[in-house]
Amino acid sequence: MSGRPEPPIHPWPCQRRFPIVYHDIDVLNHLNHAVYFPMMETLRCDYYLPMLGTTDPRSLDIILAEATCRFLAPVTYGQTLLGEVAPSVPIGRTSFSLLYRFRDPDGTRVYARGRTVIVCFDYETNRKKEIPADRRERLLRDGVDPAPEGW
Repeated sequence: MSGRPEPPIHPWPCQRRFPIVYHDIDVLNHLNHAVYFPMMETLRCDYYLPMLGTTDPRSLDIILAEATCRFLAPVTYGQTLLGEVAPSVPIGRTSFSLLYRFRDPDGTRVYARGRTVIVCFDYETNRKKEIPADRRERLLRDGVDPAPEGW
């Protein structure tokens, strides 16, 4: 620790609180690493489904190509994490990345960071497709620079 205060954390476009329940604790008495991936799925739907104008996950036109999570500090039973998601810039022609951050809701401590690579997908033709213009615009508007987030 340098003794310097942590820089403020600016909120991302989509957030959700995740209470840590007993079921999610592992034998080492902290949040099991695998729990972050379902949280990322939930955040992904929270962010992307409104762009489609629905709350029905069956309407998703995306497919996951890659998922990564970096575990930075232990989380214990009874804590609440603030999960956040934002697109990473730049945005590709058929794919984009989403960044995830799990932090203390009232402070600056980040417990984990995640990243997924998302491909727009046409399930009828079983092929990737271009990101529709309206969604591309939204992804760019909400985009964050991945470098300060450690990516």
